[in-house]
Amino acid sequence: MTLQLQALEARALDRTRPFRHLYGYEPHFLDVEGRALHYVDEGEVAEGGSGPILCVHGNPTWSFYWRAIVDGFKDQTRVVVPDHLGMGLSDRVPGGTRLAEHVGALVALMDELDLRDVTLVVHDWGGAIGFGAALARPDRVSRFVVTNTAAFPSSHIPRRIALCRVPGLGRLAVQGGNAFARAATFMTTERPLTAEVRAALLAPYGSWSEREQTWRFVADIPMREDHPSWAPLAGIADGLESLRGLPMEIVWGMRDWCFSPLFLAGWEQRFPGVPVTRLDDVGHYVMEDAPEQVLEAIRRVRQQSVHAETREG
Repeated sequence: MTLQLQALEARALDRTRPFRHLYGYEPHFLDVEGRALHYVDEGEVAEGGSGPILCVHGNPTWSFYWRAIVDGFKDQTRVVVPDHLGMGLSDRVPGGTRLAEHVGALVALMDELDLRDVTLVVHDWGGAIGFGAALARPDRVSRFVVTNTAAFPSSHIPRRIALCRVPGLGRLAVQGGNAFARAATFMTTERPLTAEVRAALLAPYGSWSEREQTWRFVADIPMREDHPSWAPLAGIADGLESLRGLPMEIVWGMRDWCFSPLFLAGWEQRFPGVPVTRLDDVGHYVMEDAPEQVLEAIRRVRQQSVHAETREG
């Protein structure tokens, strides 16, 4: 073990010490073009069972958001949960990282860990990133659970998000005052989070430099075709049809003001007939409001077989 890796692990353990009883996982790191990508890697794939579960978070969350899935499945299979570069316990990247780079980092992790027959679970920005990686490595991903996210361009942007994009003022609020992440701990659930969980969600974002990617994600939402991330996102959207026929379930918090039911309609249009669990009393943070509903969807989708001709197609 290198001294650098020892330092990274020690830093990660120190940052999570106040809530280790909620997030008691050993830290792991992957070098992605000179930056340390942190990931959780718990459990083992059971002989003869489906492959690992890969959970991809959004903004402004981090791997802590998926703890119920790690705890719920680590005794049955392997669960891998990365922190995007610039987020959680991963290295910060001055200037931030765009959609295509996040997809590349996730692909690098899948390749390095040789993840196969993956059940991909996505949320928020994790939808575009996760589906982008699935399209880049179609031989590795077999099943999907989709929660309050998008992987296609949209002309709809909530007013609260649009305000965060106001030049100067938006960055000062999001990166300077941590307004985006702080507000999310109150405005994304129908059931109030405990003070301990709110603190854990905010723990990696204690300074201006630590919050840069939170701002960059907001700024990276492509609303026009000349935006740098429009073409990558449109390319992902164009490729979604190739995934039809693979096992998929959608679990949607219907009280989400960010990824509203308008986005759910976008998924249903692209994947007609896919089972949808509509949760009328759940907000954007589905894993905080209704974790067991997502775990049940994962169990169901992992019981479905993947036909070879579908996977090859």
